[in-house]
Amino acid sequence: PSGQRQLISLVLWKLLASSTHAIGGALGTMASRLEKLLENAKAAESLIDTLDKDYEALDEDAEEWEVELVNNLLNENDKQAIYDEIAELRRYEAMAKEIRDNAKGEALLTALDRAFKELDKLGAPRKALIFTESRRTQDYLHSLLSDNEQGDGIVLFNGTNDSQQARQIYKDWLEKHAGSDRISGSRTADTRAALVEYFRDQGKVMIATEAGAEGINLQFCSLVINYDLPWNPQRIEQRIGRCHRYGQKFDVVVVNFVDLTNEADARVYELLEQKFQLFSGVFGASDEVLGAIGSGVDFERRIADIYQSCRDPETIRQSFEQLQRELATEISEAMIKTREALFEHFDEQVLEKIRIESLDTRNRYEQLFMDLTRVELERHARFDGDNSFILESLPDGSLQNLVPLGRYELPRRTGEAHLYRLGHPLGEWVLQQAKARELPPARLVFDYTVLQRGRLTTLEKWRGKQGMLVAELLTIHSLGGVEQHLVVSAITDSGEILPEDDPEKLLRLPAITKPLSPSSERGWGEGAFPLLDTDRTQRKNQLGEHINRRNLGYFEQEVQKLDAWADDLKVGLEQEIKEIDRQIKEVRRTAATAPTLEEKLSWQKQQRELEHKRNRLRRELFKRQDEVEEKRNELISELEEKLTQQADERVLFTIEWQLE
Repeated sequence: PSGQRQLISLVLWKLLASSTHAIGGALGTMASRLEKLLENAKAAESLIDTLDKDYEALDEDAEEWEVELVNNLLNENDKQAIYDEIAELRRYEAMAKEIRDNAKGEALLTALDRAFKELDKLGAPRKALIFTESRRTQDYLHSLLSDNEQGDGIVLFNGTNDSQQARQIYKDWLEKHAGSDRISGSRTADTRAALVEYFRDQGKVMIATEAGAEGINLQFCSLVINYDLPWNPQRIEQRIGRCHRYGQKFDVVVVNFVDLTNEADARVYELLEQKFQLFSGVFGASDEVLGAIGSGVDFERRIADIYQSCRDPETIRQSFEQLQRELATEISEAMIKTREALFEHFDEQVLEKIRIESLDTRNRYEQLFMDLTRVELERHARFDGDNSFILESLPDGSLQNLVPLGRYELPRRTGEAHLYRLGHPLGEWVLQQAKARELPPARLVFDYTVLQRGRLTTLEKWRGKQGMLVAELLTIHSLGGVEQHLVVSAITDSGEILPEDDPEKLLRLPAITKPLSPSSERGWGEGAFPLLDTDRTQRKNQLGEHINRRNLGYFEQEVQKLDAWADDLKVGLEQEIKEIDRQIKEVRRTAATAPTLEEKLSWQKQQRELEHKRNRLRRELFKRQDEVEEKRNELISELEEKLTQQADERVLFTIEWQLE
């Protein structure tokens, strides 16, 4: 059928891109199947079932592509065509097997070496998760890495996990956890758990296939290498998700292998990287973006059409540009909605960090810190620039032996100067002095004319006016931590409220102190300025709403991680059920071709035993799902407790203000 032919073509293109070992083995498998087909057409496996051993995800792909399996009886013309095809397949197989060294494999060694050095700089564990779509490529990479300095700590992970290494790791794991509830009794699930634990505690490199790595949690690894790059964006996101899980402490780095000399491969990567933003950007790919292409199967099929129908670079380029245009509207709309949703959960400080360059932000805070230092060390230091000073005497005896005299710079520009920073003992003393100081009521006259740039243009309307201003420190306990916010409110004598961040902007201007006005003698206590108190309350309520929205986003993110974690716990049983389904299908096929009644009965008995085992595992799956749901609810309750807000308020100062 055409659907099967297109799917097999897709698989062969992917195996060709994977390695010569993968494509050569697959061609040999196809030739062997055709030879069996000539011997007994009814007994021969379908091509889908045969190649499933070369390309593990094929069985799942066949279901998604809705491939219809058809076995036809052979006539003489069919047989001659098969003989010719076998000869051609064997010829190509021999050509592929003659190529032993793959430049792609050599590039992997270089990539691993560089990536591990970068992980060392970050303090991240030296661990890498390498994905391939071929079992034969997996074996080739194992052999390649074993012969080099990365040879220690390699673990293979696939759909069967029946290698000698896997069996030994499983045996050691059983001995280690004997008598504990870590052992589930399911060999498939326990083997997967043993391999993951080995990779976590002893391994450096895990080489995994698509189907094998489904559902495992590798949050202790922060390097993902797509040795074979899938065409389906959903699968790429799932791969990255193996490491980008609940508990990951580092940014997940993704390394992709792409043959840029192949126009089609390069265009596929360009589409994945630029349109779906799977590997870069602040936001990356979200559920909304990936949802624009559904399951990804139709997208994958359209790429396969381009590979099959286009024969020259120009035609390939035009076809991919057309595909991008067709997808642009859906993807762009989804990306916009995603950004809007994300921005709703960010408070103003986070948005500021996204909008402006980090250098400008750093310079502004450095200047504020130096201005504060200038005030606190006025009698003890000589300031000879905006970001440097000479400490001539210690402001406090407690700093003896902690703070040397001499030149300080922020940032340090000369070798003989001391680096001044927030964490320096002198910097900490300056902050503590300022925070502990009691600030009595005062009258400040601000000068608007000294502004060099028009950043504070909203203050223009308040020139020539005066009023009251209150600054409060709001300390909020939530998410298991503490955060502090400065809430500044101001009104004019005529009862106008300074909106938004105008009160904060006012405090950025230089000012001089003048005597309090006679009207201030009526008192500065709570309730003395009702309109100002109302604005203060509204600002604190708005801040609380902002924090709640941000925490809601955090809560939803954590719940999603917990849901994924819950899926990981039960996926072992689902994997084993899937494996038993495959065995049952194979037993049925064998029973159908058994030559004697005794053999048929024997196979039927084996099928019945497998079905009993499958039913038992299904019951166990439901039980585990209940246990997982209970655990998930416990974790959500813990999160809810952390999300509970407790706020402490403290008035820092109250002033009369005047803007000239």
